[in-house]
Amino acid sequence: MFERPASGEQAVLVQLDFGEGDYAERREEFRLLVGSAGATPCADIRGKRSSPDAATYAGKGKVAEIKEAMTAVGADIVIFNHQLSAAQQRNLERVLECRVIDRNALILDIFALRARSHEGKLQVELAQLEHLATRLVRGWTHLERQKGGIGLRGPGEKQLETDRRLLGKRVSFLKDKLKTLEKQRAVRRRSRDRNQVLAVSLVGYTNAGKSTLFNALTKAGSYAADQLFATLDTTSRRLYVPEVGGQIVISDTVGFIRDLPHSLVAAFHATLEETANADLLLHVVDSASADRDQQIDAVNGVLKEIGAAAVPQIIVWNKIDATAASAGVERDEYGKIARVRVSARTGEGLTLLRSALAEVAIDAAEAENWAQAEPGTEVPVE
Repeated sequence: MFERPASGEQAVLVQLDFGEGDYAERREEFRLLVGSAGATPCADIRGKRSSPDAATYAGKGKVAEIKEAMTAVGADIVIFNHQLSAAQQRNLERVLECRVIDRNALILDIFALRARSHEGKLQVELAQLEHLATRLVRGWTHLERQKGGIGLRGPGEKQLETDRRLLGKRVSFLKDKLKTLEKQRAVRRRSRDRNQVLAVSLVGYTNAGKSTLFNALTKAGSYAADQLFATLDTTSRRLYVPEVGGQIVISDTVGFIRDLPHSLVAAFHATLEETANADLLLHVVDSASADRDQQIDAVNGVLKEIGAAAVPQIIVWNKIDATAASAGVERDEYGKIARVRVSARTGEGLTLLRSALAEVAIDAAEAENWAQAEPGTEVPVE
């Protein structure tokens, strides 16, 4: 269904500078994405433009440079760190005579590699099919002209119409299946609400250390690795909080990234809705990253897109073991906890984070008591 770079496949990487800033950080992240997909970077094409070329995105001269680099290193795939239109991708493949993959397809491919749960696989497949739907035409136009002859004559547009109809049926089936799973998730959420259990979601940029922190807090044993998108499937565990004599539910969620494909956000709607319905977000930040401010903005951008911008946040300043910072708690002008400095890897500061969660749980319980009290009723405060 989807063209996945094979392990060790030689790739030419293309990233152009449109004056957006943080160019070096974007380039490094791009190389990590390519590595996560299983391809081996063998040439790096850069350049500056004021705007993308309508036909080939990179422009005629830069495309010639890409082709020259491909020939020199023997590469068989070109990957752009940009979103290409179907026409641009088709034009590039015609000139370069190889597969061309854009950033969206690359991220979707990594998600396909990482998905483990039934729901996660359905979500990724839906996003892939919706991405593919806009590009079906390429298999029946330029490739037919390039190769021609045996195996490519015949149904033409009729086959394209058949493909689109079959693809549409599969997309409808996946959406119905995901709606059913979403209803089941909503039932579980209502049950949790009735029991007044505080719901906490871990959010953050990919590879910020969310899963490592999740395991350190809950002893869950979830998969954690130093790679992009190590976690795709939401995992929830209960954490006992002695201060309130009860439990809270903590959920580990998929990591975010700048320019996350909208089709992926839409496909993961049911999973991400868990974040939008949380009582508190622990926004995990890689404090050792030079790009951390841009990463925070990217995460907040996705949170806004999924309707979670208004959910209260505590910033978890992770990886202090790599910055020589000390564990600690910072409060805002109203005395509320704004940031907790920790190292999920060494455990430093985790006691402070647990205390912060207990404080939020106590405040939430007191607020619930006041909300349910009859007018004039004295509410005991422990």
